[in-house]
Amino acid sequence: MASRLADAVSPYLLAHADNPVDWWPWGEEAFAEARRRDVPVFVSIGYATCHWCHVMARESFSDPEIAALLGDAVVSIKVDREEHPGVDAAFLAAASAFTPNLGWPLSVFTTPGGEVFFAGTYFPPVDVQGHPSFRRVIGAVVDAWTNRREQAEATGAAIANAVRSSLPTTSGADGVPDAAAIQRSVVAMEAVEDPVNGGFGGAPKFPVAPALQFLLDAGADALAARSLERMAASDLRDPVEGGFFRYATEADWSVPHYERMLYDNALLLDAYTTAWAHDRSRGWAADAASGVARFLLETLRLPSSSGGSSGFASAQDSESTVRGERSEGGYFALSVEERRNEAPPSLDRKVLTGWNGLAIGALARAGEAFGVDAWLSGAVEVADALLVSHVRPDGSLVRASLDGRPSTAVATLEDHGLFSSALVAVGLAADRADLVIAGRGVLDAVLDDDGVFQEPGGGDPVLVARGLALAGDPSEGAYPSGRSACAEAAFVLHVLTGERRYRVAAERVVASVASLAEASPVSFGTSLRVATRLADELLQLVIVRPDGLSRAADPLTDSIRTDPRPTLTASVTGATARALADAGFELFAARDAVGGAATAYVCRDFVCRLPVTDRAGLAEALATDGGASEGPDAL
Repeated sequence: MASRLADAVSPYLLAHADNPVDWWPWGEEAFAEARRRDVPVFVSIGYATCHWCHVMARESFSDPEIAALLGDAVVSIKVDREEHPGVDAAFLAAASAFTPNLGWPLSVFTTPGGEVFFAGTYFPPVDVQGHPSFRRVIGAVVDAWTNRREQAEATGAAIANAVRSSLPTTSGADGVPDAAAIQRSVVAMEAVEDPVNGGFGGAPKFPVAPALQFLLDAGADALAARSLERMAASDLRDPVEGGFFRYATEADWSVPHYERMLYDNALLLDAYTTAWAHDRSRGWAADAASGVARFLLETLRLPSSSGGSSGFASAQDSESTVRGERSEGGYFALSVEERRNEAPPSLDRKVLTGWNGLAIGALARAGEAFGVDAWLSGAVEVADALLVSHVRPDGSLVRASLDGRPSTAVATLEDHGLFSSALVAVGLAADRADLVIAGRGVLDAVLDDDGVFQEPGGGDPVLVARGLALAGDPSEGAYPSGRSACAEAAFVLHVLTGERRYRVAAERVVASVASLAEASPVSFGTSLRVATRLADELLQLVIVRPDGLSRAADPLTDSIRTDPRPTLTASVTGATARALADAGFELFAARDAVGGAATAYVCRDFVCRLPVTDRAGLAEALATDGGASEGPDAL
């Protein structure tokens, strides 16, 4: 039997290509086959570095007897949740009707129309401690479909309708949170802090980097720092290679699940950079940031055939072979010397546009803050590579690729928002006006005339055709949602261009989840971070250097490299400032290096002071509201 997964753009699917299960990839063809045979659909969702996905693959999907049961009873579809996040979100929402313990592998059974009538997660091959065996589950599904089909179809329809009606609207009826609401969210997070170990809640314990970033922005620096410092000193961090594991099963950050995700490490790099910038005595923050940057660039960065960079891998597996035996996390217990004799855990080499955006932006900001050129140049190399390989000739984004082969999966709001932010950040840091302009174009592609972010094509086409797509899914989890990522990108573009449409779009997103965010602030860190920026005074700082003068050689730039006060700081050459002004980034209009010296322009809510060329004048301009100004700016 020829495998339909042999040409997949997903290491997770490729790992199942030789299973005896007759797998189909996600697509219309599988559902058409289910209709033709008049059988249910089994959708198995996971990802390449998922431990229990590996276990179920070894126990059940490699078993010819179970494969035969599936072949007779259903059409089986294998989905990489990272390649198709919309599919994963839709089925997770439906699965919540059957189990409160959601996770992966996610195992759902649907009608040929895609409506879920039974779901669970990992099923063992035999009955274990109250968990039904996968064989028994398959038998129950067959019985329901054969003998109680009307009930199964009614269940699927009811769950689909319930999921649709549960989604928040984009109307923003709650309004944008004000300073008092933001402070209430900080207090609510403090109430669930683990005062001994840091972090929030009990076991299992996740880094929740977006929530920590919100706290750093909202003035709750000490609260965020307690968690960051304890995580940096815990078993959650690999002391040898510097990366952080996905989560810990114990409250003291011990006994990690050893997969290392690109998104976690990129977001934590940003958080540790900010924590150090707020207080340079925090050597633990500088050490953690350096370790994560090293992990990103030395472990997750993938080489291209031309010797450059093709992007960052999505993750590193938790399992490997150590001293001839399969081990969960055993590699990470080895010393530097011992690791040299062992093959490291494999990488999920799939390149995701959005997650790469997180890493590009974090490395660019860390490179600027710490003055490490290699981090910034690494970010530039990946940004340039993705602009070639992940942007099609018509301007649309590629969601994922593997070894240069693009996926057919539709790019998401997540991809647009995170990649847009990354291009703007790295472009400003590297004096690349072209990257900043490209970043604006990426976001504009999903922002309609009414100020609403729209999923490209309305979402995954298979889900859209069945009315199952969760348009505007607000859930953030461990990293920003598509809408909150776009809101963050839009706010920065507003600060740079002065265009009101970007601010309105950001406000609309934040307002639409305001009540959810206040009720569960740990789960809405990015939305609350954008809300904090919207509520704060807008302080813009532009330093224009003479062409040829580097940041490192400019005393003005060096003096404010880690100043947390400005909403946005940009140090660019005169040539870059002119190129951005010509492209409509009005913050840079008429900005030049006065008298051939680096010149600082400080603006509050687009009203700008007279330019200054010395450190003392810049310090005064940043510290006070008074003094001479240019009057209302052209913005």
